[in-house]
Amino acid sequence: MVKTYLGNRVGLALGIAIATGAGLAKAQDTDLSQPVFRVTQAQAQEPAAPAQQPAAPAAASPFDLAPREGEHPLMPCVRLAKQALADIDQNIHDYSCKFTKIEKIDGKLTDPQYMFMKMRHKPFSIYMYFLKPYQGREVLYVDGQNNGNLVALEAGWKRRVGKVNLDPNGTMAMNGQKYPITRAGIRNLTAELIGIGEADTKFGECEVKNYPDVKIDGRPVTMIEAIHPVPRREFKFHIARIYLDNEYRIPVAYEAYSWPTTPGGEPVLEERFIYTNLKLNNGFTDQDFSPENPEIFKP
Repeated sequence: MVKTYLGNRVGLALGIAIATGAGLAKAQDTDLSQPVFRVTQAQAQEPAAPAQQPAAPAAASPFDLAPREGEHPLMPCVRLAKQALADIDQNIHDYSCKFTKIEKIDGKLTDPQYMFMKMRHKPFSIYMYFLKPYQGREVLYVDGQNNGNLVALEAGWKRRVGKVNLDPNGTMAMNGQKYPITRAGIRNLTAELIGIGEADTKFGECEVKNYPDVKIDGRPVTMIEAIHPVPRREFKFHIARIYLDNEYRIPVAYEAYSWPTTPGGEPVLEERFIYTNLKLNNGFTDQDFSPENPEIFKP
């Protein structure tokens, strides 16, 4: 974003997680036609650097996580994601939440960003109020409005500049961001997970662990961890963790790691996205996503 208006680092777009792992470990060529995979009901060993708090003893998961005979162990996750997407489309019209994200950009992890977020699915509408950093920054986007632009209002003394319209895919809006605002939200995350999972089921070398007794922000969730032991060009990640809310039955967090940069080293966090304090079906209207709403975008 132009420094004169909104500062050098703006963080306007929300990220939806697809870990690339590019340049972090050299992909190896191999014949992956023969599957090599395992499924584990993990209970005792806590995964390294999780975004959750495992509880003990482990309880039964409300999800069917057992692969069917002869199928890839990621297929239960793909099925769950597809069911979650269908449930979102049918039953979840909007939601509010606190959104937390960490991303690796230009080889460095960003500091955590915390935002209050409102989301409506039809038409795709999103409002963000930054809590930390950039406290007070507001960003709004509604599909099909404002000539396809997002509306931003900076915090502090920069607020005097007023509202600014930006191309969500343009250089200014994407400065310091991995993903545009148009890919934000739980529904987009779920759709991305389906695509990644279906692509991975074409190959072997996959270990899946299920942690059925995990909590995020005090809510019970089930964590599904997929591990590709060896870096291959076919794989987008070394470790991916998906967190499904046990009550809402939708993904509420995702994190991805690339392979260690040195032999025997730790996996490298690429990105982490967490949705907490989730409140569904608030009955949001056009006014909730209007730049003229006096309750938001206050001068």
